[in-house]
Amino acid sequence: MDIGINEKDRKKTAEGLSHLLADTYTLYLKTHYFHWNVTGPMFNTLHLMFEQQYTELALAVDAIAERIRSLDFYAPGTYRDFVKLASIEESESVPKANDMIRELVAGHEAVVRTARGVFPVAEKAGDEATADLLTQRLQLHEKTAWMLRSLLEK
Repeated sequence: MDIGINEKDRKKTAEGLSHLLADTYTLYLKTHYFHWNVTGPMFNTLHLMFEQQYTELALAVDAIAERIRSLDFYAPGTYRDFVKLASIEESESVPKANDMIRELVAGHEAVVRTARGVFPVAEKAGDEATADLLTQRLQLHEKTAWMLRSLLEK
């Protein structure tokens, strides 16, 4: 493979993207879980909002995995892989609506930190395609965290 990025740099970038993939997939599962189980006075608002968010996350998972493959590495895809690689933990119960929101804010912020950690690796390697993907992910997760946090204001 000769795309102008050496194998060592591609591998390091793919490893970082694997962590991003795991965080994104874990956040997808959590958001979908909350969509199914939210209750209370904000039910309709949150049910619809969570659906929009998990739909976007499902598309992001594919884009991240395909970028890993474009770098000529295999994308992780098992629950076991994701548990090892993710910085986001699963919910052990069905939280109240406000706690769901707090968990999702924390999840989006975790994805931001993971993406931000991969960015210097991609930038140093001259990997503009990965840097572009990371920039898009950063913008979306920062905006989503802000929107969710806004629901918690009194």
